[in-house]
Amino acid sequence: MTKLRYPLLTVLAALICGPYAYAAVNGLSSSSKEPLEITADGSLEWLRAQQQLVARTNALAKQGDASVAGETLTALYREGKTGQKFEIFQVNADINVRLKSRDSTVTGDNAVYNLDEGLATMTGQNLKMVAPDQTVTAEEKFEYWVDDGRVNALGKARVVRPKPTGGVDTLQADKISAVLKENEQGEQVLHSLEAIGNVIITTPTEVITGAYGIFRSESNKAELTGGVKIKRGPNILEGEKAIVNLTTNVSTLYGQNQATGAGDGRVRAVLYPDSE
Repeated sequence: MTKLRYPLLTVLAALICGPYAYAAVNGLSSSSKEPLEITADGSLEWLRAQQQLVARTNALAKQGDASVAGETLTALYREGKTGQKFEIFQVNADINVRLKSRDSTVTGDNAVYNLDEGLATMTGQNLKMVAPDQTVTAEEKFEYWVDDGRVNALGKARVVRPKPTGGVDTLQADKISAVLKENEQGEQVLHSLEAIGNVIITTPTEVITGAYGIFRSESNKAELTGGVKIKRGPNILEGEKAIVNLTTNVSTLYGQNQATGAGDGRVRAVLYPDSE
């Protein structure tokens, strides 16, 4: 193994330790005491036999700080046996869909928001989430488990974060998954984040690749495994596993993953004296 105080590895932690998607946990809920209001510029149809409400043209469903908007919204509801209870349990949105919470906006073509499960699924073209300090995109879908605090971006998922000094840092993978938990102050904070499959981390000066990356807040460590390669100009570092200790700012590169046995046990560095 090789221990190094090498700043480029810390970009993995810098990308995944930020406020990635945590605003999205504030969403619509069938258990909320706040009313769910549906409005539209066109029409509102009440299909009693199907137990549906259909809002057309610039439709909006809003509850507290959270909302779902689209050209068409279809709200599915249920009634009690006596007809006294009226409860919306799912909202489907189509065309120019926008999911908003207190601090973020997600856009796409279609959304299914199951209020019982607290799960919002966004699909379609140009999937994008804009939150403070970062933008997240995906080609397949976004998934939000509101109550559990889980967020998935699937299909060439990409996180872009501007740097205060200029330029951007990016994290790309087949799937990016975050788990959020409530701290002592009642705030949703990042507990863990996984980057799964074809992981590529790019900064203005470095490119880091691997098969899998994870950050755990309990240990304050980030780990990258699976043919790890770090490139800065012509300089290259290679190993099977890299661990970044964010408390000590020490990075360790291993030639073999002890958990899987992958790798030949050797690390490799090719450094050019005249390079930066």
